Amino acid sequence: MQQNYVYELVAPVGKNFDESFQPVFTPKQMLEMGVFEGKYCNDCTDEFPVDWFDKAKISNIPDVTLNYFGIKSRQSLSVWNEKGWIYGPDPRGWFQWYCRYFLGRRIDELDKIQIRRWRAFNRHAGQIRANCEPGNIFCRRRQRQGLLQWSYDPLI
Repeated sequence: MQQNYVYELVAPVGKNFDESFQPVFTPKQMLEMGVFEGKYCNDCTDEFPVDWFDKAKISNIPDVTLNYFGIKSRQSLSVWNEKGWIYGPDPRGWFQWYCRYFLGRRIDELDKIQIRRWRAFNRHAGQIRANCEPGNIFCRRRQRQGLLQWSYDPLI
């Protein structure tokens, strides 16, 4: 999908995040838990650490059973493009940005946009808290899967 893209890593892996950006999970943990129906990073695994994929739930075709909550909770990349949700040099969107940010890439303006989007996604946690009994992880599974895919705690 993206070829010959090169970036500089200027921060230590998994450190020196913007103070307003505090994801719950690492990209490796997210991939292991089951995100994006297993259809993510399939053709660019060599860009990221090999151990991220040791236990990752990856598939050549979208498979909702690979999602942590076993439910579809993603829109196609074409929809993301149509909606204007793809920013900068990350053609797969927010999670690709997060993977690169986690590794140490920093692009000031892009990082501000993506962190702002991440923070806005927290509204889904509020909806779960307002509409679900504490401990009922089967309530609003789609929103919970979405929270996981944005590195928020879906088990609230």
